Amino acid sequence: MQPTARLFAQGSMRYRKLRLTTKDVNKGFYKGTGTGNVGRHTKHGDFTIEWAKVRTYVCPSLEGFKLTPFVTKNVKATHGQYEDKMGPKSPRLYLERWKAENGLD
Repeated sequence: MQPTARLFAQGSMRYRKLRLTTKDVNKGFYKGTGTGNVGRHTKHGDFTIEWAKVRTYVCPSLEGFKLTPFVTKNVKATHGQYEDKMGPKSPRLYLERWKAENGLD
């Protein structure tokens, strides 16, 4: 299904650059999500993936690539061992760890 063509016609320039919602237009408006389809529904209610439609991304060769991820090499994995009741969401543990790794500012 395509976006409603009437809104993108020559006479309706004011809607052209604005984000459209269902409150801006009358019935029959279908915006979609831009995800595309990767398969089809069968008559039994199942969903069959058509592998020719599935997007695949190929990573280029990273030989000689000078940039590194924005993660320090001093971080050690904790694997779910937290002193605080809040676990990894604890602000106290976050600040303690930040000060230990980055020093005081």
